[in-house]
Amino acid sequence: MATPGPSVLELVGLTKTFGGTTVLDAVDLSVAPGEVHGLLGENGSGKSTLIKVLAGFHDPDGGRLRVGGRDVALPLQPDAPRTLGLQFVHQDLGLIESLSVVENLVVADMAQRRLRISWAQERRKARQVFERYGIDLDPAATVADVRPVQRAQLAIARAMEGMREARGHGDGGAHGLLVLDEPTVFLPREEVDQLFGLMRDIAASGASVLFVSHDIDEVLRVTDRATVLRDGRLVDTLVTAETDHDALIERIIGRRLEAHAPPAAGTTVNAAPVMARVRGLTSDPLVDVDLDVHEGEVLGVTGLLGSGFEALPYVLHSAVAPTSGRLELDGTEHDLTSRRGPCASTALVPADRKNDSAVQTLPVTDNVTMPVLGRFRGALGLDRRAMTTATAALMEEYDVRPRDPSLPLSALSGGNQQKAVIAKWLQTGPRLLLLHEPTQGVDVGARGQIWDVIRGSADAGGAVVCASSDHEQLAALCDRVVVLARGRVVAELTGGDVTKERITERCLSSVQLAAAEDAA
Repeated sequence: MATPGPSVLELVGLTKTFGGTTVLDAVDLSVAPGEVHGLLGENGSGKSTLIKVLAGFHDPDGGRLRVGGRDVALPLQPDAPRTLGLQFVHQDLGLIESLSVVENLVVADMAQRRLRISWAQERRKARQVFERYGIDLDPAATVADVRPVQRAQLAIARAMEGMREARGHGDGGAHGLLVLDEPTVFLPREEVDQLFGLMRDIAASGASVLFVSHDIDEVLRVTDRATVLRDGRLVDTLVTAETDHDALIERIIGRRLEAHAPPAAGTTVNAAPVMARVRGLTSDPLVDVDLDVHEGEVLGVTGLLGSGFEALPYVLHSAVAPTSGRLELDGTEHDLTSRRGPCASTALVPADRKNDSAVQTLPVTDNVTMPVLGRFRGALGLDRRAMTTATAALMEEYDVRPRDPSLPLSALSGGNQQKAVIAKWLQTGPRLLLLHEPTQGVDVGARGQIWDVIRGSADAGGAVVCASSDHEQLAALCDRVVVLARGRVVAELTGGDVTKERITERCLSSVQLAAAEDAA
């Protein structure tokens, strides 16, 4: 509950541009002492940029900042947020899983220590910290072995201790601000309440929390007020006890949520034959997922972060083995619990291009020919000339620039790297192409080219599953879109409903739809 006094944080007229694009346009934000304040908006609304300005990662083009009633010069220097009592817990939590709980708790201070560390003493201090915040956590445990909610609690406790140090330990972090960026995304549903209890305890101690989330129901449950951004502009700040789910959706997407009935049972969504039939797919966080993908179809899969949609391509390719489930592809059934799975008939393009899709230091030739090296095997080993010729032809076909197969992949732009990766897999002739965020980090010109390549793969008689949080991309590319929540398919969009606005509506309502199914 907010308490009287100057705002813990006040932003006035915050503006930020990248190139010719305005991503924050004169945004105002005020967080009161002892308040849990929500920050909502679609992808691209400006939430992440605002947080990065506060963390000192981005320099704003304009605006004023006050912390605890004092003017603070922008841009913030690297050490300024910590000194000001601003602490950040990002979605990945920033923990080192191979280290112990206590090592993670003190890792930020270890470089400044001149004396030998007494780990027995540090474990005693850690127990005092956890007792202060009501956390049941063993300081000696390895982070990899503790529950997801305990990892989140550890990250928050570490941030709060940093806040206390900035305030001289005087009042337990009063007037400091803890910024939580999607902290519940990867938490089991039953553990979210524990985290919310910790957030409320922090606010009761006098500190404030800025809770960034896509989950409207969570924002309504835990916050005192919520600010909504859309297209880089402030839409509204509301008292959450005086608003509801539909009102927040209306502000997020810019229009009232319309009632939408799913297709009637037995409705044929696509007249083409089913190429891929998925049944009973379960793999944390997916739960008993059934899907049909038709020949020539691009099927979009989406949902809020943590809903499970992002796991689907990897499980269908057997890159991650599920606990149960089967895939029938072109009439042949594959047991997905076996790592052998259907890999020969599928191709997977992961979201992490640099680490999972290619070897940045190798030439384009080596990257592109990797799945088909058998074609170039001769009596004296690999035919490098033939490999280079084949790669040059693919670079021409997919417009990969510059047209130099000898360049290391890292020398290409993000968009050209992604075109090379997609070309690498399409040359294998997959029946089912599996994509995760295929245009992430790609410029607008390459984006359209990649869409054309994906569409062309389906038009040539294949099928495509595209998992993405980019609703504009899904609307431009897909014949049909399914929405997941809590690991299950809860909505399907077809025909004229496959628009950016309708996809966003279904995602924002997905948690309610899943809850209704649970109650049924």
